Amino acid sequence: MSTAKFSRPTNQSVAKSASVIGLATLISRLLGFLRDIVIARLFGVYVYAQAFVIAFRIPNLFRDLVGEGATNAAFVPVFSEYASQRSKEEFWELANVVLNILLVILMSITILGIIFSPVIVRLIAPGFIASPEKLNATITLNRIIFPYILLISLSAYSMGVLNSLKHFAVPAFAPCLLNISIIVCALVFGEGIKGLALGVLLGGLLQLAIQIPVLYKKGFRLKKPRTLNHPAARQIGKLMLPRVLSSCIYQLNNFVDSIFGSLAWIVGEGGVAVLYFSYRLIQFPLGIFSNAISQAILPTFSTQALEESHDKLKNTLSWGLRAVFFVMLPASVGFMFLADPVITTLFGGGRFDAYSARLTSGALFYYSLGLFAYGGTKILQACFFSLKDTVTPTKVAAVSLVSNVILIVILMFPLKISGIALATSISGIIAFFILFFILEKRIGDFGRRQIVVSFLRVLAASFCMGLVCYFAAKIPLNKYLSLAISVVSGVFSYIVFCLIFRVSEMRQLWHWIILKEKPAI
Repeated sequence: MSTAKFSRPTNQSVAKSASVIGLATLISRLLGFLRDIVIARLFGVYVYAQAFVIAFRIPNLFRDLVGEGATNAAFVPVFSEYASQRSKEEFWELANVVLNILLVILMSITILGIIFSPVIVRLIAPGFIASPEKLNATITLNRIIFPYILLISLSAYSMGVLNSLKHFAVPAFAPCLLNISIIVCALVFGEGIKGLALGVLLGGLLQLAIQIPVLYKKGFRLKKPRTLNHPAARQIGKLMLPRVLSSCIYQLNNFVDSIFGSLAWIVGEGGVAVLYFSYRLIQFPLGIFSNAISQAILPTFSTQALEESHDKLKNTLSWGLRAVFFVMLPASVGFMFLADPVITTLFGGGRFDAYSARLTSGALFYYSLGLFAYGGTKILQACFFSLKDTVTPTKVAAVSLVSNVILIVILMFPLKISGIALATSISGIIAFFILFFILEKRIGDFGRRQIVVSFLRVLAASFCMGLVCYFAAKIPLNKYLSLAISVVSGVFSYIVFCLIFRVSEMRQLWHWIILKEKPAI
């Protein structure tokens, strides 16, 4: 048997890999924006928009579970270890074992999901029961798109294998095909659920199909494994089980938002769609940068965690958090100062009326408060996963869930739908700080003072930038031109204020992009 091994990762490759993922995610998010604009203008925040949001919740759960969840928590750490320490034959044998196990599990879940769609919809959107039209539309759409779970999970599996081999480009660009598919099908079929359903299924198929040739080129061959009782597969299962619970808890947070958001007599009509459109905007900077960093940094974390000394791990962790805050804080402040013009400019028109814009901009404002915590949590979770600890993030997620429910009950009556968004932000911030202090206790100080100083300087620069955006938005121009000027002026003023407040990450970025020097990790 050949003992040839795959190439080992280097710390410097993290930034380059993150750049590739970030670029791909930027394109995907832009297409996602276009998709959401099409849905918003065709359906507003009313019946079919709400039906789509709820029906797509379950597939999104499995995308998180088998995608960002199992891939980051179990697949990549174990596959990366095999790629660096075992032969290629052993690596691909493990890949086949995991694939066969996944197929059995996912096909069973898909069949059960189609059968029990009426029960699922009633559980996650009890407010829909009062509207037979909305309920029936959601059940029908949920049944049609449920096979997407199988497709997206296999796509996520492919991504995990390729990422462990340090190939990020094709898996990162794959989600673009989903957005393109939904846009085209929605426009072709017009107002109705057929276009959305067909677009989701076709997009899932394309995401999987584009990765198959790359897997084949890397050496994958579909084979019947000698046995499914593989020690590494058992290890993946042990790592996944807490992650399954953690992901379910995380998704329960989203389901809690949907449950309360569906109670139109408390929060107003269109609540679930309002939360969807506003949170989609929050996911834009998260997907472009935070997810890219956490995805690219995980293999490096996994390798550094094997060393007796955690010095390199601490340096990488500190760099990751500071890099995330450098982007998330100005994005958060920008959304808060420009919530109204962003929503009315991007989504306004068609059936997305003034009522839809008012509620969505309010939810966006309060979601923005927790943006830094959402991004930072992904980095902290990646570090826990590299240490083969998926239990701690699960426990913290449970605390976040409980706090979210309590806060929603308190805040939804005075603030309506915005109270749900604010509760989510506060619970996210709580989860971030708990993970931060537990990890610090686990591996020792990883540069808390440096992280805090950087955070405060970036926050000061971001707030000054926000004031510039606010006054720029007041210029009486066409709404598209006004928003463009506000964003451009915000970017340039942020650079200036970062230099004024001596934000070190700005200097590192300058050396990386302009001077072509490797970033200090």
